[in-house]
Amino acid sequence: MSSSNQSDKRVLELLGRGATAQASASDSVSHATVCELCFGTGVEVVPGKGARPCECRTGTSKQKLLKAARIPDRYSGCSLQNYKTFSPTQREAFEFAWELATKYPAVNRGLLFTGSVGVGKTHLAVGILKAIIANGFPGLFYEFGSLLKQIQDSYNSISQTSEMRVLAPVYHAEVLVLDELGASVPTDWVRDTMYQIINHRYNQRKLTIFTTNFSDERPLTEENASARRTDKRVQPNTNYTLDERIGVPLRSRLYEMCRTVEIRGDDFRKITL
Repeated sequence: MSSSNQSDKRVLELLGRGATAQASASDSVSHATVCELCFGTGVEVVPGKGARPCECRTGTSKQKLLKAARIPDRYSGCSLQNYKTFSPTQREAFEFAWELATKYPAVNRGLLFTGSVGVGKTHLAVGILKAIIANGFPGLFYEFGSLLKQIQDSYNSISQTSEMRVLAPVYHAEVLVLDELGASVPTDWVRDTMYQIINHRYNQRKLTIFTTNFSDERPLTEENASARRTDKRVQPNTNYTLDERIGVPLRSRLYEMCRTVEIRGDDFRKITL
């Protein structure tokens, strides 16, 4: 028997004795609750390779990471595996999402999903986040409007919180999903807050995944689309572009931080519900 196998066997014997002694010390401990791989020690010995954190502990750790990610109940069932595609752009978006999730942390850019409501932007973003967490990496989800509300509430002395206490996890999250970027009316305070968050993550090279209903081109109304088809003058549209909603400096940073992925399609709620 090799010295490596002898060493592994010796470790297993010691772990087994320790677990036996611990179990005999208290009759209330059920044998069914003791992991058969690590005997409750949290360390699994792999023959010929040495010791590593046991699966029973890493599974618990992943559950904690998933809970800490703040994914809303509405999206708790979302995953990349159950994302449905109805259009070519949805299939392309899924491929980009899958690539990022499976290659992380060996990636240097996030994703910016743009498109109208109901095309699956948030579903994909949550799916990426959950896949990354399943591989043992921490992440965080925030809907932009909710984040702004928490920051505003932090000004209330009764709440016993501070702005930095709210922003610190957003600044430092290894992976951040920021949903519905630009949804709030762009007041000076909103734009300043957006700039603080995005610029900090930009400077720290933190991976960020954004979703937004605003695109880089001003959408056509039906009236304008009809005018274009008949070669008539296209009337101005009141819809905002993304850089008008968040500001040109931030949009410039997003080009470097993220690959822009436009998703087109029908509202899935009209198709499936």
